[in-house]
Amino acid sequence: MSLPVSQILHATLVARWMDGRLRGVLIRGPSGAGKSTLALRCLEAGFRLIADDRVVVFVSGGRAFGKPPAPLAGLIEVRSVGVVAAPQTAPFSAIDLVVDLVAEPERTPPPQSDQIAGATVQRLSLSMADADLPRRLAIALAALQRGL
Repeated sequence: MSLPVSQILHATLVARWMDGRLRGVLIRGPSGAGKSTLALRCLEAGFRLIADDRVVVFVSGGRAFGKPPAPLAGLIEVRSVGVVAAPQTAPFSAIDLVVDLVAEPERTPPPQSDQIAGATVQRLSLSMADADLPRRLAIALAALQRGL
């Protein structure tokens, strides 16, 4: 039996309990784009932190999953403060949605997807300027769950 192939991405992974399982959102963007800041806002909205700054991604059963590299487990970077223990964590999660942080997202883009470690995952582009991003992520996960 072979082990799943994994890779490490410069990203942050948060997840929310829905229908008895964690549904994850992989947040991507360049350094300083706000990945950790968005993760902190998501934690306040009931999400759990899986991994900050680096995510080990792998595929199992055709689905993408993510976990933190061991030295970073349970930690999050708070800009201007440093690396601190995260209040709500989980050891791993499926990656159900990819979010790219961009300056100007399209208003109503067509459905998009991306390949994460060989698995196809739905993708959204969002701006950190939006005040309600954690709510939008929860709505997007619920829509994916319903097959919309």
